[in-house]
Amino acid sequence: MKFGAHVSIAGGVQNAPLNAAKIGCEVFQMFSRSPQGGPAPKLTPDIVDAFRKNCEDNRLEQWVIHSPYYINFASGEERIRSSTARIIREELERGTALGASYVMFHPGSAKDLGEKEAMKLCIDGIKNVLDGYAGSTKLLIEISAGAGMVMGDTFEEVAEMLEGVGHPELGVCFDTAHAFASGYDLRTAEAVAMTFKKFDETIGLKRLKMSHCNDSKVDLGERRDRHEHLGKGFIGLDGFKAIVGYKKFSPDFNLFLETEPDGVENDLKILKKFRGRNPDHGTGS
Repeated sequence: MKFGAHVSIAGGVQNAPLNAAKIGCEVFQMFSRSPQGGPAPKLTPDIVDAFRKNCEDNRLEQWVIHSPYYINFASGEERIRSSTARIIREELERGTALGASYVMFHPGSAKDLGEKEAMKLCIDGIKNVLDGYAGSTKLLIEISAGAGMVMGDTFEEVAEMLEGVGHPELGVCFDTAHAFASGYDLRTAEAVAMTFKKFDETIGLKRLKMSHCNDSKVDLGERRDRHEHLGKGFIGLDGFKAIVGYKKFSPDFNLFLETEPDGVENDLKILKKFRGRNPDHGTGS
C-alpha cells in the first residue's frame, strides 16, 4: 500500500509531481484543469513529457485525477448533463495522455428530479462517457457523504449504478470521511472489517481501486462532507491504522489524502508509521 495526497497544479500539471515529492508522497492525486470551471489547459507534448519525467525522477508510483466539482449527471438540464459527460470523457483522455491510473467523480445531485429519475440519468450519462472509450485511464465512482440529495452515498446506490452501466472496468473510489458521514463506521478494527465486509457483499472488493483517506469533522451518519487531519476527527487514528492493516484489499490499493496542505505532510508520516516501512520511500531523496 502506497500513500499520497492531492497536490496543486499551479503553473501547469508538470509541477504536480514536484509538489507531491516535496511532501513525501509515493503516489498523488491532482486536478488536470480548474475544478471551478473554464476550458482545460492544453496538454502539449512538452508538458506531457515534463510531467512524466518529473514522476519518474521522483519515483512516484501512481497518479490519479479528480474530476471538476461542477459536474452533475442527474441535473434536470440536458445542457448540464451533456457537458458533464463531455468533461468526464475529456478527463479520461487527458488521464491516458498523462499515464494516470484513474479519474474519479461524484455522480451528482437528485434535487431536480428525484432519486429514481436521477439514478437513470446517472447510469445513462456514465454509459455515454464510456461508449467507444479505449484509453488506459479507468473511471471510478466516488462514494458521497450524503449531504442533500447527492447520489452514491450508500453502497446500494453505487452498486445499482455499476450494475446499470454494466462496464467491467468501471470501479469505485472509497472516501473514508464520506463513508463515515453516510453511516459506515470506521473507528475500530472491528468496524473497519464490518464496513468492508458489507462493501464486498454489496459491491465487491474487486471493484474497489483506491481510497481518499480523510478523518471527519462530523460524527458518524451526520451526512456532511467535512475533511479533517488524521486523528483530529471523529474516525480517529485506530480506524486508519486498521485500514492500513486490512488484509483483503488488492495489492495495488493505495490511499490518497485530501486534507488541508498545512498538516498533510504529518498525515503522510502517520500512514507510513502504521505501515512500518521506509518513510522516505518515493520522495526522491
